[in-house]
Amino acid sequence: MPIPIHESHHAPGALKRLPLLKASAFFIAAVCLCLCGLLYLQLEQSRRHDLALAEVASSNLTRAMAQQAEDTFMKADLVLTSLADWIQADGYDRMQLSRLQKTFSRRVQSLQQLHGIFLFDRQGQWVITSFDDLPHGSGVADREYFQFHQQNVSSLAHIGPAIRSRENGEWIIPVSKRVNDDHGNFTGVLLAGIKMAYFDEFFKSFSIDEHGAMFLARTDGTLLARRPFLESQIGTSVAQGAIFQKHLPLANAGNAMINSVVDDTVRLYGYRQLEAYPLVVSAASSRDAILKDWYENAFQSSVIVALVILGIGLFGWVFIHQVRDGGRIEADLRTAQEALELIATHDSLTGLANRRLFERALDIEFGRGARQGSALSLIMLDIDFFKSYNDNYGHVAGDHCLAEVARALKSYCQRNADLAVRYGGEEFAALLPDTDIHGAMVIAEQIRRSVIDKNISHSGSPTGHVTVSLGCYSFVPSGRDSVEVFIQRADAALYQAKHSGRNRTAVLSMEGGVETLTRSDR
Repeated sequence: MPIPIHESHHAPGALKRLPLLKASAFFIAAVCLCLCGLLYLQLEQSRRHDLALAEVASSNLTRAMAQQAEDTFMKADLVLTSLADWIQADGYDRMQLSRLQKTFSRRVQSLQQLHGIFLFDRQGQWVITSFDDLPHGSGVADREYFQFHQQNVSSLAHIGPAIRSRENGEWIIPVSKRVNDDHGNFTGVLLAGIKMAYFDEFFKSFSIDEHGAMFLARTDGTLLARRPFLESQIGTSVAQGAIFQKHLPLANAGNAMINSVVDDTVRLYGYRQLEAYPLVVSAASSRDAILKDWYENAFQSSVIVALVILGIGLFGWVFIHQVRDGGRIEADLRTAQEALELIATHDSLTGLANRRLFERALDIEFGRGARQGSALSLIMLDIDFFKSYNDNYGHVAGDHCLAEVARALKSYCQRNADLAVRYGGEEFAALLPDTDIHGAMVIAEQIRRSVIDKNISHSGSPTGHVTVSLGCYSFVPSGRDSVEVFIQRADAALYQAKHSGRNRTAVLSMEGGVETLTRSDR
């Protein structure tokens, strides 16, 4: 029955040590996670702010582009409308040709965006141009704008795909009108060519990054002008791009982060469809350029936070190791204390409880027996002729004999409350709570026979082997009993067993206040 000498003052610390270790690790991890979380929130907020500013700038840029493009085409449209009205009213006979040519030339000179103005007859042949010399060739019957007006009676201006002028090979955007006779029949096409170089210069007036882009396209996705200018892309279709597929059907203007179908660059596009003409303008800045400063700040902030986390981690590592070392030291101290308690309360040779632990156990069991009204028994036993055994076989053999007897005693003290004690020298005791005198006598006899069964040779004993004598006493504590009297009565029973010839069990009972002795010699 393990009864410690002192209450352990280290047990609460031991219970708290593991949570402290876990709490420390959790706290350090939580601090690191919070730092990472705050860094993420700050960087995300900064990124969104930069993108929002870029969206505002992109919207303003596309609005300016749309206004400029609309003004450019509207001026050409107005010129064509006035000329078409004149031609339809007065015709273009030989008497009018010189006058019309001069008018065409003056209008081109007044509008820097115009490449030239051309009049074609119903077969697509040149009639009048703003140039001094009339071109010669197969005409323009194969051009998209000419075929459009042949097939459509609309008097609205038509903006066709970009083409190379057959006058001088310059890239132009054709703005054309149908010319009718007095009966509304098709008589030709009036064309104003807008220089693509004009839009190129206009685009260059805006400050965008080297990976940015600007374009002017028809609403069907046909590319009219682009910055940076790539001749191979002029006239191609971007109708499968996200702007035309996803965004324009939902809104005539807006912003979107898109991966370009032209050069596979991710850009923030601002787009706007013109109100007066079927055209779309768009300006885009590359995502990398928009977030360039953000990337630098993110890198610097991340390095700083990483260094802080590294410092916290190193501190935490040292702290946790100190906690662990403290835990190990405390465990070692507890182990040492338990070892000291074991040494202080148990016999080193036999491993049984010593008299100090026995006395404490008696105090505890007297109180418990008094509270519960249960019997308490004590068996005292002594090795017969042990001095003679030591003299004949030596102290080493004597120690071995003591250990064997102790094992026999302990083997019959199986309950947690039972206590096997080396009382002194060759004398032992067994404290048996909740056991009456009959139970004590049964156990005593089992111990005595167990020692005999070990068959330890003893030439100094009449039986030729080691035996023990046992004395039993049992009573129900009342709370006013004496421990010394309790031991004396069990010892008296042991004395009677030895006096009666040894190798036997004696029981001391109290009947009517008179002590009587009974013996059991088996």
